[in-house]
Amino acid sequence: MRQDDRYVALVLAADRTANDPVASKTGVACKAFAPVGGKPMIIRVLDALAASSTIKTTLLCGPPKALLPQCPELMQRIENGQVIWTENQDSPSRSAEHSLKQVDATARILLTTADHALLTSKIIDHFLLASRAMDCDATVGIVRHDMMLAAFPSSQRTVIRLRDGGFCGCNLFTFNHGGRELVSFWQRAEAQRKHPWRLISLALGWKTVIRYLIGSLTLTQALDAISAQTGIRVRSVFLPFPHAGIDVDKVDDLLLVESLLEKSALDSKNAQADTANE
Repeated sequence: MRQDDRYVALVLAADRTANDPVASKTGVACKAFAPVGGKPMIIRVLDALAASSTIKTTLLCGPPKALLPQCPELMQRIENGQVIWTENQDSPSRSAEHSLKQVDATARILLTTADHALLTSKIIDHFLLASRAMDCDATVGIVRHDMMLAAFPSSQRTVIRLRDGGFCGCNLFTFNHGGRELVSFWQRAEAQRKHPWRLISLALGWKTVIRYLIGSLTLTQALDAISAQTGIRVRSVFLPFPHAGIDVDKVDDLLLVESLLEKSALDSKNAQADTANE
């Protein structure tokens, strides 16, 4: 990807609620600092972004400034300019809006989260190269639920069930040009989060909701409905990596990620031993 085509990464890293269960379990000040495989989750995400050929700059929104000294490695990266830190706001959508004001309006944006502990540069590059090739304003990364179920049969994920299958989100989004206006829609949706049917109507419109309820709605139709409601062309990018659909929302997620990293490290060690013995 050419220099001018690379993306600015925006990572949301503040806790959504007080007393986050993952932070409490690991004894850290905020979930982003929770150690996974001996390394804070946020550092894992930043390492993946730094290794990506499709990222030119990384902005980190949160954690609160007062907490930063509790993660010395993160402080060092902020101080030496590897990461640009911005103050988080009182909701994810307002945090995103606040941070995006500091980015050139022509820049393409990758939005992700600090709890994406299994994020890799391979996932990022695949998603962004596919997104860059699409003629749309925004994209969302998606993994098929049957793929995740085959890879992680005991893991419970949030599934959107449509006529053409079940789908899981990946906390990966892009805003291309006018796509940033989707953040304003996101804010309106957050305001209705305690009123599910109002939220669904806002996102899809009642005709589309009825199609969903009777089981006739496809993913393309759902995204077309969101595009019609917002005026922003939204498309999906299917990712061939089941672990792209895992974020660390719960303690069970943390245990799963730890086990996957341990297995990966063991497999790598065994492969190196096999090579040395040849």
